[in-house]
Amino acid sequence: MASAFHKYSVGQRVSFLPGSDSRSDLRGSYTIVRLLPSQTRDWQYRVKCDHDPYERVALESQLADTSVKSPYQIPGRFGR
Repeated sequence: MASAFHKYSVGQRVSFLPGSDSRSDLRGSYTIVRLLPSQTRDWQYRVKCDHDPYERVALESQLADTSVKSPYQIPGRFGR
């Protein structure tokens, strides 16, 4: 379970969405490896991609929960 401040927890799968000034090939599905402290309200995480041997540090604002579906992905919504 995530701490009182972190939105995500260790072991959780998330999408990493770096800013437009970052390499777009880094986008994708990652696993939270460690919760990190932060000096700001944008919490930090150590994340790892399955196909990359390296761990990265990501800001909470760069992550999205993969279990939450967009209304456009749910059959029967908005006339689909």
